[in-house]
Amino acid sequence: MKRKYGNRKATLDGYTFDSKREAGRYAELKLLERAGQISGLELQPRFELIPKQRRADGRAERACEYVADFRYTDARTGQEVIEDAKGMRTRDYIMKRKLMLQVHGITVREV
Repeated sequence: MKRKYGNRKATLDGYTFDSKREAGRYAELKLLERAGQISGLELQPRFELIPKQRRADGRAERACEYVADFRYTDARTGQEVIEDAKGMRTRDYIMKRKLMLQVHGITVREV
């Protein structure tokens, strides 16, 4: 069955990625980590954008989260980088990217 955005899953180092682009970026980041240019590479870090809530009728609303592709520290600047390997920028992604800046003060780097 054809996927909605044309991406194909890829497996690398035992991890399954949603796209070949994301798997390729992971390979690049692993090389940068080995070279000492980045450190602390983390996959799929989660960020809460809107906490869980209760409606007036007592029913629960789940929290809204953003799951980035990668988080690492740039060895040259010491800054934390949140990165997303994007092929298609959906409305949901754009809204969550803006919420990341508003709520956490983090600019998501797109590659």
